[in-house]
Amino acid sequence: MSAVVSDIRIEVRGRLGLITLERGQALNALTHEMVGAIADALETWESDARIAHVAIQSADEKAFSAGGDLRGLYDLGLAVKRGEAPLPVAFFRDEYRLNARIKTYPKPYIALINGIVMGGGVGVSVNGRYRIAGENIQFAMPEVGIGFFPDVGGTFFLPRLPGETGIYLGLTGTRIGLADCLWTGLATHFVPAERFAELIEALAGSADTRSILEKFDTRLDSGDPALADDAGRIDAVFAGERVMDIRVRLERWQDEGSDRAVAAAKAMDRASPTSLAIALRQMRMGRSLDFAACMRTEYRIVSRVLAGHDFYEGVRAQIVDKDRRPKWDPANLDDVTDAAIAAYFAPLEKELDLT
Repeated sequence: MSAVVSDIRIEVRGRLGLITLERGQALNALTHEMVGAIADALETWESDARIAHVAIQSADEKAFSAGGDLRGLYDLGLAVKRGEAPLPVAFFRDEYRLNARIKTYPKPYIALINGIVMGGGVGVSVNGRYRIAGENIQFAMPEVGIGFFPDVGGTFFLPRLPGETGIYLGLTGTRIGLADCLWTGLATHFVPAERFAELIEALAGSADTRSILEKFDTRLDSGDPALADDAGRIDAVFAGERVMDIRVRLERWQDEGSDRAVAAAKAMDRASPTSLAIALRQMRMGRSLDFAACMRTEYRIVSRVLAGHDFYEGVRAQIVDKDRRPKWDPANLDDVTDAAIAAYFAPLEKELDLT
């Protein structure tokens, strides 16, 4: 069995169901069609006794997947503002359903991740049982910088990283590499990218997922995690319920000459104030929610974000016009009210159905 839907290849190799992202010209940004193709493949393979495990990879060396198709969503948003289309919530509904399916998939789900993995790419990798990192993995959740929020399960997995690391990553969009991905648990194994093809062939020939992954794992050669050195300070700075308090503590750390603090402060100052407040609240809530509740929370948030201003302004500034000068509304953290943020989390008349 082998099938190519636009920008994605679905095939069976022996005991392995294999998904290959082939939209390299857009760094494998996920389209609605790609999300549907992955979901359909998982549905088919779940009841296929031949398939022992499922893997997803990229055909592009630069990126596993840099996220969702933001330009397409931006264009849809403009159509909404002209009264020509409904809010583009269907993409996120189906994407979040796919994330939940991956999280609960009964067969081993293996993501082979090398290069950039952000946003929607994180959703189809980190939510799986096994996350195999190549040496060039670059993980980030930079959504607050475009007026969005760390979704695709970020409400669940970010607050479950060591200490306040997930809060730090979600509020600053900081990129981390191989050693830090292993230290945080975002990656479960390290296999050099040049051995990915060999690993796939081994999975195709055997149903013993764990033994194969252990055989290929070379995590002892992954280097030292830089995040671990700053973990205590990150925990102290990024604790609490208010973005303003975090920003004040970050300034003190910055004054001590920390390059990490300087970069984090610059990133937060560029981000949407509303997005920062949403992200902090969602991650604090997520610590006590199961995965399904986290996805329903994200659907509530995205339904309001898509009806607002900052997301479209962020995409315009970063991707469309590329002037890097978004005009956020409100423009300052002081003007973001608790009531305004609470409204993003209010129940919907039609909640996300994950069945």
